Amino acid sequence: MEPFSGVTVRQAGADDAVGGVQPRWVALPETVEEVSAVLRDCAERDLAVVPAGGGTKLHWGLPPERCDVLLDMCCMNAVLEHAAGDLVVRAQAGVTMDALAGVLAEKGQELALDPPFAEHTTVGGTLATAAAGPRSFRYGAARDLLIGITVVLPDGTIARSGGKVVKNVAGYDLGKLFTGSQGTLGVIAEATFRLHPLPAESRWVVAPLPSGDALARVTASQAEPSAVEIDCPGGAEGADATVAVLVEGSAAEARALELREVLGGGTITAERPEWWGLIMRDDVLLELRFPPARALEALAAAGEAGFAFRGSAATGRAYLEGSEEELAAVTGLRARVEALGGRLHVLAAPETGVDRWGQVSGLPLMRRVKERFDPGRRMSPGRFVGGI
Repeated sequence: MEPFSGVTVRQAGADDAVGGVQPRWVALPETVEEVSAVLRDCAERDLAVVPAGGGTKLHWGLPPERCDVLLDMCCMNAVLEHAAGDLVVRAQAGVTMDALAGVLAEKGQELALDPPFAEHTTVGGTLATAAAGPRSFRYGAARDLLIGITVVLPDGTIARSGGKVVKNVAGYDLGKLFTGSQGTLGVIAEATFRLHPLPAESRWVVAPLPSGDALARVTASQAEPSAVEIDCPGGAEGADATVAVLVEGSAAEARALELREVLGGGTITAERPEWWGLIMRDDVLLELRFPPARALEALAAAGEAGFAFRGSAATGRAYLEGSEEELAAVTGLRARVEALGGRLHVLAAPETGVDRWGQVSGLPLMRRVKERFDPGRRMSPGRFVGGI
């Protein structure tokens, strides 16, 4: 007997494990209605479900308490509507960001999100993990560009919020709730985004990381940078740290010259640095948040703990890459970061007993939302903060 009638299903293999937890089946829905059918059947049979997009971030978070069904969204990969005149696009969750960019570029437009992996990142995965790229300084993060969402709740109910609403869940902004929810509230099936025209020109100013207040002056410059990124592959003193500043649009070259002067030198190029906005290795990956004015102190703390640092001086968000040995430094680093007014989360790591989240002030509210949406704890149970 087929586990889910009318939906393509295969037996799960070793490559389908989520954090070492082996599912029984992999379901491959092609429509929102098929996602609904799978979740409805799972609810009736008390089966636990973990949604998956391109798999680039499936190892982030804790292993699920249980995983009966891996819900692979790869077949929901259509761009459903591109209203170029309104600067709006609606796409299924399994569309890769690269494929979406190609469709939008044909009309001279873009979704101004910079996925942290070069390949396979999907719309749904970008939203579920709330991944933010360099240009979030100018354009905002995923939840800021999201104007409509279609989700399937754990009982199979299809709900929509924002643009072209058919059914809402009273009292909840589904877009904001589901962005960053790590698949614990339901399944993101479709998303509608606000777009921007492709910039006429782009220039990067690449320079050794300056000392003093130069970064703050760059961020506040009337040259209007779109991003201010730091890359430090390693070193306790940050001696090999580089800053890259992006300017886009009209007179990009002249504005880049202004910013180079503020930085005290550097190279101007029309090609993005090869590391720009990317996560190169994430067996051990931390997310660091800090006040932008404390960027250099946050970088120093990360370097002294042994982590490579890559992220945004302008928005106060960075990824730290390291090895399992560096995890022993998490407690001390977290204390230093919190003293700066920031916070530190462990996104991906082997199971070593390290506290991945630290203190989360909103945890009681998050638990109430989880109980409201998924009282049976069937959606990615235990994957998120506080065992949600």
